Amino acid sequence: MRRIALSGLLAAALWSPAGAEEVTIATAQGPVALQSPPQTVAVYDMAALDTLTALGVMPAGTIDNVMVPALRDAVADVPPVGTLFEPDLEALANLGPDLVIVGGRSAPQLQAVAQVAPAIDMTLGTDLLTDAPARIEAYGTLFGKKAEAEALTADLEARLAALRAAAEGQGTALIVLTNGPKMSAYGKDSRFGWIFGAAGLAEAVEGLDQATHGQGISHEFIAEANPDWLLVVDRGAAIGEDGQGAEATLRSRLVEGTTAWQKGQVIYLDPAAAYISAGGYGAMTTLLDQLTKALSDAPAS
Repeated sequence: MRRIALSGLLAAALWSPAGAEEVTIATAQGPVALQSPPQTVAVYDMAALDTLTALGVMPAGTIDNVMVPALRDAVADVPPVGTLFEPDLEALANLGPDLVIVGGRSAPQLQAVAQVAPAIDMTLGTDLLTDAPARIEAYGTLFGKKAEAEALTADLEARLAALRAAAEGQGTALIVLTNGPKMSAYGKDSRFGWIFGAAGLAEAVEGLDQATHGQGISHEFIAEANPDWLLVVDRGAAIGEDGQGAEATLRSRLVEGTTAWQKGQVIYLDPAAAYISAGGYGAMTTLLDQLTKALSDAPAS
């Protein structure tokens, strides 16, 4: 494993196009020095792809099945170089990238792609309110887009302020992910917990199991929690699976009796933004705007 990592470092040292300068950016593996700006980039992380396209950076290669509609359209003409879980190293080598970006689901492939070109892991943590702006700043530095990065960050801050204003005094929330007929709940320290921090909504149930896949729950659990707001992520819709949708999974006499259901305060979050490209600029703005609109439209108590 060490030999593979060193091969990537050697490639980085040998690559030094005219006019490039060395910059150091924060990554999930710590600070990394890279030549800036890279000219040919392969991207295996959807949050990274989301933010890079927002900055005006078009990759030279990416995965062959982009499940976020807006991103799929943006990279329609970009050659595929494998999947999130299985990079096509031959296609990647033929592309000849200056840099490969992995993260999240593709992060375990860092050492594999580093055999082909310099590679960085830009995985986001659960604190997207901190990590998303940090990644925007890092990409801005790396690609010589500092002004554009500052504009995106300022825009996020403005949307966050609007959401917090709309959410003031709106009570409690429960975040539920449906996966066909199964349901899991997520708390403030989970992958979706940033939403509590962004909106300032209180948890309807504290101390939830913070496992990666959430805490398995039932209709009885939701009824006992009785949230003012039910925030729903439909995993099946996010990954394009056929089967039972979120509303059908939730619908029962117990859930229909909750405050959230009775008041029409069930928000079906954009599935791709919440589950696939979470933490990317476009995903963040989509979810912030969706939450702000729903909370602003709620009738006064």
